[in-house]
Amino acid sequence: MNTIRARRQTPPRAQRGVVLYVALIMLLLLALLGITAMQVTGLQERMTSNYRSTNMAFQNAEGRARGKESDLKRQVQSAGTESIDLDESVCTTGFDPSGWAEKLKYANPLPAKLSYTRRIDECISGGGIGMGTAPVSENTNLIFQVTAYAVDRGANPGSDAVIDTIFVP
Repeated sequence: MNTIRARRQTPPRAQRGVVLYVALIMLLLLALLGITAMQVTGLQERMTSNYRSTNMAFQNAEGRARGKESDLKRQVQSAGTESIDLDESVCTTGFDPSGWAEKLKYANPLPAKLSYTRRIDECISGGGIGMGTAPVSENTNLIFQVTAYAVDRGANPGSDAVIDTIFVP
């Protein structure tokens, strides 16, 4: 005769509630995971905002420099009917674009003139630009140094940029 032993089940009042503790620990882990995800998202938002501000300032400075170069080209091609608008016509003094931009940095309000243009073709001798040297009378084509400064937004800037280019019309 086979006797089948019936398994004894413990009545519900004798259980210890281990499932409750496991569920609470899992809930705690999910909450920590959610908080970490929110912090990472906030950091990415700030990084994106900083990148956007820097890019806007760079694009504004680039636009200002290209506009000045366009004006120079138009003035040169006018065959003398328009005078060439320069801040320094002969490069007898050195010019530091970084120092110039530092003076403008976040000026409130920004001055109307945010570009600096000088003619540097007479300064070139031996393949280099002589900063602060006397002009060398070599008959070269017109060469200009165009420096432009801009911020990302006018009222409350968060980023600024300076562009220094050499322009040959």
